[in-house]
Amino acid sequence: MTIRLANADARRVFLAMQGLSERAPAGKAALLALITRLGFVQVDSIATVERAHHHILFSRAPAYRREHLTALLEKDGALFEHWTHDAAIIPTAFFPYWKHRFAQERASLAERWRSWHENGFEGYFEHVLARVRQEGRLMARHFEAEKRPPGGWWNWHPEKTALEYHWRTGALAIAGREGFQKVYDLTERVIPAHHRAAEVEASAFIDWACTSALERLGFATHGEIAAFWDLVSPEQAKAWVEANRDRLEPVLITCADGRERASHAFAGAGAAFAALPSPPSRLRVLSPFDPALRDRNRAERLFGFSYRIEVFVPAPKRLYGYYVFPLLEGDRLIGRIDMKADRKAGTLDVRRLWLEPGVRASKGRLDALDAELTRLGTFAGVERTVYAEGWLA
Repeated sequence: MTIRLANADARRVFLAMQGLSERAPAGKAALLALITRLGFVQVDSIATVERAHHHILFSRAPAYRREHLTALLEKDGALFEHWTHDAAIIPTAFFPYWKHRFAQERASLAERWRSWHENGFEGYFEHVLARVRQEGRLMARHFEAEKRPPGGWWNWHPEKTALEYHWRTGALAIAGREGFQKVYDLTERVIPAHHRAAEVEASAFIDWACTSALERLGFATHGEIAAFWDLVSPEQAKAWVEANRDRLEPVLITCADGRERASHAFAGAGAAFAALPSPPSRLRVLSPFDPALRDRNRAERLFGFSYRIEVFVPAPKRLYGYYVFPLLEGDRLIGRIDMKADRKAGTLDVRRLWLEPGVRASKGRLDALDAELTRLGTFAGVERTVYAEGWLA
């Protein structure tokens, strides 16, 4: 039997699965439960208003406290940092599955490894690992050399390249951050022993990656299942769908443009979807790296909202701005806002607001936006919102 979801229902289901329909409770245990529910929280260095991981969690847990996240990462060993589609904070319970990721990274970096050997700085890899083993908790800045060959990734110096290689392939882990700079240590000193000891066979790994992705997406194509963690290929996800037909039901999603899109859901999902709550009607500012927007094409199909981060787009070619925040109102993405926190002045400086076609800049909506900016500004550590002349496009 095919489950049919009208566009409004598809948006409701998706937002509920993304943790945006209910306020997450306060406390460290609740924070771990929220991150486990989401699967991962992307980490990014840009702090135009607030760093992405803090903003993402604050959007779902108004009582979120940064020190709880630090404790879960650096003291409790309940979370670790590694790679999904990008750098992310991940529940340590998933670490056994990431061993397969480490093997994938070693394979994908094999060609670069050969070039590093050819450039004569393979010795740095052994040196860096030996020094971390002896001294523990080191940062890239602790490795300084007067003379060294050209760097590797992004023109990093060889020691930084070695640190990242050993992190990406599992020998090192992130023990903490100082000023957002990674602090590296041996994985055995960061990840609890029971998680490190656990082994998962390849077939169980693929089943977990696909099952856990679909659990968090609600409905998805095999390509969307593969993209969620970026742990398996679309071909592997397609084979998993075929092998698990008895566990799945077909779903037909009505997209924002009226077209229908075939997807998959777990058997019996129709009743579960119907029971999911609608998102609150209030207006919220989302992080550009919010997991609800990670798959830009999926978000555009569901919401009719085209969103791209323009950080790496030359200024004259940007459609909007360097770092523009999406606006969620109820179950609609209604616009985007360009703003920056000036912590020295204590202000949240709003440069420009763009509302989607058909969305009015009514007094009630602008008052709701002002209240949300005040709330976000307080979280980011500034006292007041300042609107530039001509901010309302």
